[in-house]
Amino acid sequence: MSGIAREARLHIRVTPRGGRDSIDGVQDHTLRVRVAASPVDGAANVAAVRLIAAAVGVPPSAVRIAGGATGRRKVVAIEGLALAALIALWPDLGV
Repeated sequence: MSGIAREARLHIRVTPRGGRDSIDGVQDHTLRVRVAASPVDGAANVAAVRLIAAAVGVPPSAVRIAGGATGRRKVVAIEGLALAALIALWPDLGV
């Protein structure tokens, strides 16, 4: 996880076809995200981006997958958000 100027980055682990869209907490400095969507055609990525955007209070267009688009472990970049704001929401993300 790192903060770059006006962008915050965090590591997430996505569980597709998880039955519901939810953030299940932090484990090993990684945000655990569960989405109901399947990984076909990037649907799980879209659902994860929307869920994270809603949780941090930014529009989905401010959130992007910066790494790991085809795997469960991803790096997400959030524009217009300070790293401190992420740590305030999920203290266990702290380095």
